[in-house]
Amino acid sequence: MAKKKTDPFEESLKKLQAIVEKMERGDLPLEDAVESYTEGIRLAQACHQKLEEAEARVRMLMKDTEGDWKPVPFDVSPGGTGEED
Repeated sequence: MAKKKTDPFEESLKKLQAIVEKMERGDLPLEDAVESYTEGIRLAQACHQKLEEAEARVRMLMKDTEGDWKPVPFDVSPGGTGEED
């Protein structure tokens, strides 16, 4: 069975969390720690890219007060409307 090119976000995040937990124990040999660190960086970059892509898609899907679709800033703060003040 061929491996997928990229994992879904949630799967990548779980793998990253497992790597962090394994490295925090501090009992890995140096080569394994370096390999885990490298894989962790790759997963973190993949997760970051997927989040940026999701943010861009959300931005494109927002409607203004007149009901027209338009790009708006992404605001994740509580009560954020996505609109700039």
